[in-house]
Amino acid sequence: MSESLKLQKEQQQRDLETHYESTYHQGSLSSVSRQSYAAYVSSHGHKISKKEKKLSAFSKKEKRPYLAVDKEDEIIGYVVPVFRSSHLATQDLMETQEEVKEEGVGYVVMRNLFSRETGFEMRTVKKSRETSLRESAERLALSRKMHEKEEFQKKMNPDSLTHPPEFIVKPRGQTVWEGKSVTLHCTVAGWPKPCVTWYKNNVLIDAKAHPEKYFTESQYNMHSLEIKNCNFSDTAEYRISALNVKGESSAFAPLIIKRFKEGEEVTGRPHGYSPEYDVTFNTTIIDKFDVSFGHEGETMSLGCTVIVYPTVKRYQPEIVWYRNGVVLSPSKWVHMHWSGERATLTLVHLNKEDEGLYTLRVNTKSGFDTHSAYVFVRDADVEEEGVPVAPLDVRCHDANKDYVVVTWKQPAVEGSSSIIGYFIDRLEVGTHHWTQCNDTPVKYARFPVTGLTEGRSYTFRVRALNNSGVSRPSRASDPVVAMDPSDRACLRAGPSAPWTGMIRFTEEDPTVGVVPGSPTDLAVTEATKSYVVLSWKPPIQRGHEGVMYYVEKCLVGTDTWQRVNTGMPVKSPRFALFDLAEGKSYSFRVRSCNSAGVGESSEETGATTVGDRLDLPSVPGPVIPIRNTDTSVVVCWGASKEVKNLVGYYIEVSVSGSGVWVPCNNKPVKGTRFVCHGLNTGDKCVFRVKAVNAAGYSGSSAESEACIVQASIAVPSPPTGVTLLERVRDYMVLGWQAPAKTGGADIRGYYLDYRTVKNGVTSKWHEINLQTVTGTSYKVGHDCECFIQVLVETFICYSKEKKEQNGTKWLFTHNSFLCLIKVTGLQEGVSYRLRIHAKNVAGVGGPSKETDAILAETRPGTNEIMVDVDDDGVISLIFECSDLKGDSQFVWSKNYKAFTDTSRLTVQTSGGKSRAIFNDPSLEDLGTYSCVVTNTDGVSSSYTLTEEGLKRLLDISRDHQFPIIPFKSEMAIELQEKGRVRLWAEVAKFTSNCQVEYVFNDNIIREGKKYTMNFNKTTGIIEMFMDSLEVTDEGTFTFNLVDGKATGRTSLVLIGEEFAELQKKSEFERAEWVRRQGPHFVEYLSFEVTPECDVHLKCKVGNIKPATEIAWFKDGIEIEEDDEDAKKIKKSDEVLTFDIGKLVIKSEKTQRKPATEESPSKTKISKKDAGVYEVKLKDERGKDKTLLNLTDAGYQAVLNAVFRVIANSSTELKVMSTEHGIILYSFVVHYIEDLRIGWLHKESKISHSDRVQCGVTGEQLWLKINEPTEKDKGKYAIDIFNGQGSVKRVLDLSGQVWEEAFEEFKSNDLVHRILKLLETAYSMVCVSADRARVVGGLPDVVTIQEGKSLNLTGNVWGDPVPEVSWVKNDKPLLSDDHYTLKFEHGKFASITIAAVTTIDSGKYALLVKNKYGTEAGEFTVSVYIPEDEAEKKE
Repeated sequence: MSESLKLQKEQQQRDLETHYESTYHQGSLSSVSRQSYAAYVSSHGHKISKKEKKLSAFSKKEKRPYLAVDKEDEIIGYVVPVFRSSHLATQDLMETQEEVKEEGVGYVVMRNLFSRETGFEMRTVKKSRETSLRESAERLALSRKMHEKEEFQKKMNPDSLTHPPEFIVKPRGQTVWEGKSVTLHCTVAGWPKPCVTWYKNNVLIDAKAHPEKYFTESQYNMHSLEIKNCNFSDTAEYRISALNVKGESSAFAPLIIKRFKEGEEVTGRPHGYSPEYDVTFNTTIIDKFDVSFGHEGETMSLGCTVIVYPTVKRYQPEIVWYRNGVVLSPSKWVHMHWSGERATLTLVHLNKEDEGLYTLRVNTKSGFDTHSAYVFVRDADVEEEGVPVAPLDVRCHDANKDYVVVTWKQPAVEGSSSIIGYFIDRLEVGTHHWTQCNDTPVKYARFPVTGLTEGRSYTFRVRALNNSGVSRPSRASDPVVAMDPSDRACLRAGPSAPWTGMIRFTEEDPTVGVVPGSPTDLAVTEATKSYVVLSWKPPIQRGHEGVMYYVEKCLVGTDTWQRVNTGMPVKSPRFALFDLAEGKSYSFRVRSCNSAGVGESSEETGATTVGDRLDLPSVPGPVIPIRNTDTSVVVCWGASKEVKNLVGYYIEVSVSGSGVWVPCNNKPVKGTRFVCHGLNTGDKCVFRVKAVNAAGYSGSSAESEACIVQASIAVPSPPTGVTLLERVRDYMVLGWQAPAKTGGADIRGYYLDYRTVKNGVTSKWHEINLQTVTGTSYKVGHDCECFIQVLVETFICYSKEKKEQNGTKWLFTHNSFLCLIKVTGLQEGVSYRLRIHAKNVAGVGGPSKETDAILAETRPGTNEIMVDVDDDGVISLIFECSDLKGDSQFVWSKNYKAFTDTSRLTVQTSGGKSRAIFNDPSLEDLGTYSCVVTNTDGVSSSYTLTEEGLKRLLDISRDHQFPIIPFKSEMAIELQEKGRVRLWAEVAKFTSNCQVEYVFNDNIIREGKKYTMNFNKTTGIIEMFMDSLEVTDEGTFTFNLVDGKATGRTSLVLIGEEFAELQKKSEFERAEWVRRQGPHFVEYLSFEVTPECDVHLKCKVGNIKPATEIAWFKDGIEIEEDDEDAKKIKKSDEVLTFDIGKLVIKSEKTQRKPATEESPSKTKISKKDAGVYEVKLKDERGKDKTLLNLTDAGYQAVLNAVFRVIANSSTELKVMSTEHGIILYSFVVHYIEDLRIGWLHKESKISHSDRVQCGVTGEQLWLKINEPTEKDKGKYAIDIFNGQGSVKRVLDLSGQVWEEAFEEFKSNDLVHRILKLLETAYSMVCVSADRARVVGGLPDVVTIQEGKSLNLTGNVWGDPVPEVSWVKNDKPLLSDDHYTLKFEHGKFASITIAAVTTIDSGKYALLVKNKYGTEAGEFTVSVYIPEDEAEKKE
């Protein structure tokens, strides 16, 4: 009975523990407060000690091996299990995607408490406030670190999707000196975080096994490999491989180690050497699987036979299978087998997910070998005509307690109509009944499935629907558990802390009654027209009790919030909402709740419109088909420009004209290039492409051009039979046979590779020519400067001497070769190995078999073939040999083939010299000529005769047969005095026997009255003179030279216009000579303008006497001695001058002041000086005359010259301030009325006004600004016409210049006003009323247009009547035709200026005077030219 009671109590105790478990699934256990626990025990009649109480609870989930107990089953400690690396690499990568949530200390303790069989004791420990604060700070620090980790993961993977590895920064190849260390760096992106591995020549680098050599480091997606103390064997190609669940990517970097000393021996191990087994494994894959085709539901096997040599006992290679770069693992659908010789992959019950590129990789200790081929899976036959085929690649994402997001890929064939939508079915693992999850078909290829039971596993499948019906279901997805990621992590992790046997409570942290806070970071993660998915973060304040959530929605524009899940709060921080009105906008918020109540709502989201956020992809670009094989075509296309979350592309093919489209792939491909297999040879096919994403299909691209299915051009096979034909000093000649397979195209050229052999050590291969050999010399490299020359480009034969083993007999063999190459620039004494590549339009083929080591040396007694041209012009090749034996023979060949046609070449041998004479040299003789001396140690040489060389030899031969006398100067002509004509030439090389024959129009001419001839054999100059050229002299003049066998000829043709011009020049020279015999003009009459604006007519005479008459004429009238103009004519040193515009300039003009003085009247050029001037010379020896027309254009030319002198003489603009304003002025040497002047302010023409006036006073050009203001500041310029353009003088009237001028103006104005007041006061107080005065009538300033008449009258007062006078610029005026001065009735003084001009501008004054005093009435006259008149003049 006691045992039964004991068991009954234990059972009640276990029930008690189970009662206090939280509603969280499997381990989400909340803490239990002391009060609730004690109350429950009391109500059930249990007695608990105040100090301690023992429970003996045996949970069904007990993990007893982790606890250490004594004999009485008391827990005395915790046994840490030995960690087993049972997680595979792929599982590790998958687990990094899941977010592991931290658990509170109380939760961990309570979970361990209720999951153990052993009893425990509960104690209450009272903490101090300092301890509580410290622990709170530690928890805050821990939460901050967790937040930083989450932010880093978000930054590394912002879209929360998986991405294949991608090299952002690839490792760079390097070249370093031996003994140095080098580091390779790279940066890899991808999610989950890729695992990286380093390889050397495809052999895995184990840095931990060789820490003295390698050091690897990976931090923040940056990876590095350090190679320490590099030696020559470290020269290799290094590869880094990045792998995650999405695939694998590699990057390569070559490393070259250089040595300081060239002669050091290299003791490197073979490539791929395995020190573990002391061998180098060679892998060969035979019986390879080819491109395969299967149908859904079938079983397919792929296999290869693998041969690994040498065979090592108990060693097997690693066999790895890949699909599209992702490692395959054995599963329900994939079976793998390795028999030791054959690797087999079996695909059970094929499905479209199995389509892709399959790769077999064989890994050994010496590297790896691979083979790849594509597997196509066709759709199974549809049950109903016109229905779509099944979707594919169904996957589950974001699995939690409340829903699972299911995604899939659309099928390649939609059926007879477009797909309307998809049905999603679910199956609970362990049952056999499929349940449809959605009543309405969903168009979007992503759907959250709700209504799942927490903790249960499900699989999903998808069916497509169109107008004809529903497709077959897709392959079921992998099972997924309806559980939060944190719960799954907790299940995998096991106990997170050892049992301490004690539960501690603090008074500061109550365990019940805490209402949770507001959730944070609420966001809409997905939004389609079918559903909206929300996600958020749990509240920070939630106590130790579990939290659930209520979701509320509100239609935008209203204030009514509606709870979505009133009946069942959700447990996960994610929620999917259905049945929302499409096109409407909603806002959402979330509230937390627990047993203590419902917390405050979170911040509401922004307005979210119900509709698909993902648009259909745009149409792909142009499609280009390329021939590949007899049954396949390579299709390339342009990527869709506007597409998000691209799933891939489907390619369709149609026989041209049939209109039937068939898919090439049933699984979308992401690239823009695809090889379409399974086509019929000879069909004319067209292709099109469509893109697909979760939203659906894009439109089909435009049809490609028709492409015939047939084999494309391939690279040629390697050349064969590489043979050394000749070796002399630093060059050698190679020949080889053409590739057996040209790849369906002509061979375009060859590449030559070499490597040196020094002291038994072979270097790496080097390219001699980076471009194909084309028939020209090509220089490559610096270490080994090689020249390559194609000797022949057609099929030729060569002759090769082959010595028998006994060394006494020579044989001749003949082979056919495609090409010969001459390699020069080799290092003498160095051995070389050579190989050849052929190239066609498809590319470069494989290398030929390499030659044996060939030593670059010169055989003793070897000479070069010399080319000779004798005096008779005979061209021959000469070869000499000093090491002749008794039976030695000279054997000549062309293009390494013995002569068969003796008509082209004659061979003559005498002693140790052999000569090959060309009978009739022509293009047929081009080629390589070689001569071999038999019965010697390979004495031979060759010479290549090119087209350019043949032309040069023919020119030399022609020169030897028909020598030509060279001319240093060909025949030329020159005119001499009296119009005499000289024909001459200069001979470069001749003898004393050289004779000259003079020919005119094929007639030999002799020396006589018309011709004078001379041949100076000292200078080599041949001359012929003619006194004049007549009409009969038009023709060809020739000098024929004969000097023994050599001849020479030079000619000059004088016909047509050239002869007429020469004859005219001869007659002119003769007339000039006659004219110069009497008085004549050396320089004809012309004009000159001096800097003082004087205009002179001048001419220069010669050969005159005192008795020579000199007469000047103007307009045909002679200027007599008593005429006024005769005074202007002068003669000095045979120079005659006529000063028609002599100007008298005052000497004191050097200190000119603006607008104060006027120059006296001056003579100047005017219209009256225009005319025709003529000068005549005459005496008993003859006469001469010269004439100058100065009318119209001639007169204007003189004015333009005067304008140029005036404009260039203008001074820089200066500023002067007066009491009236500011004056800008410039001085010129002279001013005439015809000179055009313009003033500019800020690049704009200034208009004349009462305030701004311009004019001329004497030689001063001025601009007056009355009463200046700030608007008058700026840049001023005067534009003076210079006959062709203009001369500008600029002044910037701003800044300090403006301030000084403006201040001076204000001062002068003030002084002027004061003087006026004083004068007025003086006249009123101190002077008698009878003093002479000007009482009115005169203005201060008068502005008048040019050409008008000006009349001013001043009122005069005085007793006695004053004397009246007028002055201009302080100079008295007299009455004349221009000025009319009157004084009437003793009171009115008037002045009249008839037809004013700009010269009349100036300062005027009316002076009155009697015995009581004098007074002046001053005023200023400004004459302006109207704008329209100025424009007309311009």
